[in-house]
Amino acid sequence: MVGSRDRQNHPRSGSQASRVEIAVIGAGPAGLTTAIALAAAGIETALVSKRPARSDNRTTALLAGSVRALETLGVWASCRHQAAPLEAIRIIDDTRRLIRAPEVVFHAAEIGLEAFGYNIENQHLVAALDSRAASLPQLRRIDQAAAAIEVEADRIRVRLADESRLEARLVIGADGRRSLCREAAGIIADAFDYDQAALTLNVSHTRPHAGTSTEFHTGSGPFTLVPLPGMRSSLVCVVDPREAERLGSLLAPALAHEIECRAHSILGKVTLEAEPCMFPLGVETARKISGHRIALVGEAAHALPPIGAQGLNLGLRDAATIAELAATARQGGRDPGSVEVLTRYETARRADATTRAAAVDLLNRSLLSDFLPIQGIRGLGLYLIDRVGPLRRALMREGIEPALAAPRLMRGETL
Repeated sequence: MVGSRDRQNHPRSGSQASRVEIAVIGAGPAGLTTAIALAAAGIETALVSKRPARSDNRTTALLAGSVRALETLGVWASCRHQAAPLEAIRIIDDTRRLIRAPEVVFHAAEIGLEAFGYNIENQHLVAALDSRAASLPQLRRIDQAAAAIEVEADRIRVRLADESRLEARLVIGADGRRSLCREAAGIIADAFDYDQAALTLNVSHTRPHAGTSTEFHTGSGPFTLVPLPGMRSSLVCVVDPREAERLGSLLAPALAHEIECRAHSILGKVTLEAEPCMFPLGVETARKISGHRIALVGEAAHALPPIGAQGLNLGLRDAATIAELAATARQGGRDPGSVEVLTRYETARRADATTRAAAVDLLNRSLLSDFLPIQGIRGLGLYLIDRVGPLRRALMREGIEPALAAPRLMRGETL
């Protein structure tokens, strides 16, 4: 197989379909990581996705297990200097309600880590993943969108935008919320929309963040400032949709002043780096994450709001798990798209995905509730976490590296 740079050698319309062992549909961070892990394990892999027209200005907080997986795959070294360590996490109750929780600060050093993870701009992460993908001889990059997924007994046919076809024994859908792969597998997704919207952007500021991510819990949702390299941070501000529209309509100086006020000036004077992005908040969960010769990863399987740094980290654990199972099957001379492999994937990922979605939903709903007992329970919970050391450390470890999901890549082991 030729190198992955400019690999556009798929057949023209009407010719015989080309074949690979596994095809990954979608080239976001989860799809790229999946394809790299498979190709690095020696599996002939195609990565099918049209390259985006513009770069992604959002950021991702990569937790320790995700960073370890990227190190193992030879990706992290090329983007590490563009990421900021998250050495501490501070939670401040800014609800101004009758019952308020105490301020809590978690330090990575308490559980023997230098950092809980690293915050990085998606454009830098994707560039590092792209570079690593281009170096793998077993990975073919197809710069086209998938137009249709055709399921057959012993293979999957992927029809590309130019009507050419690709055949694979396993297709991995990393193609987002409107997943073509999920639709082809006949998998239903349950969706719930919150009456909230998230405003996201990067800012520079005059006071150092000291490696601390600060999350203000407000009555409309979290207001979170996450460190970036230098005197910079990324912001996720969750509010109701009308307030999001108001904030989005402000001129840059007025919005910067609003952000500084909501942050209680902990980072000093704030300057916007770009136009804010806004999107509605919701949860979407596939009832299954696999079908006949199809596995779903990332947002094709479960889309969560940007709360608690769970979304992409969950997707990277999907990627590490399906790659491990497929590589183990292939090394044993078995079919990586078999019912056995996909059943094991479903079992391995279900508990992790379900508990993370439930935790994010519970946190968000507890902030929105004006019911006094709910406020009391939330305040008591944070008080106990702050005061009871073993409970505090156990929750930190579980939040960073869940015991229910420890694929080999997340442990720093090659496939």
